[in-house]
Amino acid sequence: MNIVVLCGGLSTERKISFSSGTKVCGALRAKGHAAVLVDLFLGLEDMEEDIINNPEKLFSNLPELKPVVFDGVAPDLDEVRKSRKYKSKSLFGRGVLEICSKADVVFIALHGLNGEDGRIQATFDLMGIPYTGSGHVGAAMGMDKIITKELVRPYGINTPNWNSYCGVTKEDIPQILNDNNLPVVVKTPTGGSSVGVYIVKTKEEFEEALNNALKYSNDILVEQFVVGKEFTNAVLKGKALPCVEIVPKEGGYDYNNKYVAGATTEICPGRLDKDLADEMGEMARRVHEILGLKTYSRSDFLVDKDNNIFFLEVNTLPGMTPTSLVPQEAAAVGISYEDLCEMIVEDALDRD
Repeated sequence: MNIVVLCGGLSTERKISFSSGTKVCGALRAKGHAAVLVDLFLGLEDMEEDIINNPEKLFSNLPELKPVVFDGVAPDLDEVRKSRKYKSKSLFGRGVLEICSKADVVFIALHGLNGEDGRIQATFDLMGIPYTGSGHVGAAMGMDKIITKELVRPYGINTPNWNSYCGVTKEDIPQILNDNNLPVVVKTPTGGSSVGVYIVKTKEEFEEALNNALKYSNDILVEQFVVGKEFTNAVLKGKALPCVEIVPKEGGYDYNNKYVAGATTEICPGRLDKDLADEMGEMARRVHEILGLKTYSRSDFLVDKDNNIFFLEVNTLPGMTPTSLVPQEAAAVGISYEDLCEMIVEDALDRD
């Protein structure tokens, strides 16, 4: 098949997306597919004019895949914007929609805003372009932590208590400080990879976290802080995979610890008794079902000292980097990385 692996874009997870996309593209090529890696934002602007006018030629002359070395530093999106030669207000880079329309399917390896939030999916739906992962409605709901929590709690999904604030300005900070009892976790509702997440235990830390969160969004989620062990549980084609226990060697499971090899110990299956592991898997499956997600997702959890399971959030386009968790969970049930990528593609094409 001719497959576009769409990555990059304009989000705080741009670099991680390149790591996922490069790995996926290599896996699909190993399976015999003509897979092309394309940056959503920069597109084909560095290609020759003949390729831009006839992007399908890339499928017969595949560009070399360059290894991605993750440096642990979030991208400077202003610099990315400045680097663009194709001066347009469109999120889609030059030639992106054209080559996607020529592909048999688009593997969406984007993460975060402008990729995981349903906008790209809605565009492809309107254009009749097949793509992997969830549809635009499920993606949009799953991207917003507040909406997700509001939707799943009525179905019995246990999630930490929270207060949500929309359209926040600096003038609102004193009221937010008064509304909440410490300790809490301050989150940007549509952030990813733990960017814009702050665990705060003092009023001074709380105020600083709110000011920092406003750099990412004017909507803020303030969540009860739960002391517990961290787990994540993927769902693949309607069935829960074995969970992963996450043990950062230093600090929390932040941006750096998620993607720098060796920064975190990941144990799969996680160290839970069978009943508790089954309960977590069922919660992940129910979240996937309630939001109407497709093919695969990954839900994050905390388990406290009394074995209470708390659902935190869902990822509708989980990472597929060399250190990512869904591939580890799939491997635990005998599904190789290459087979996993092909399963995701095949499931996208099997939809009505």
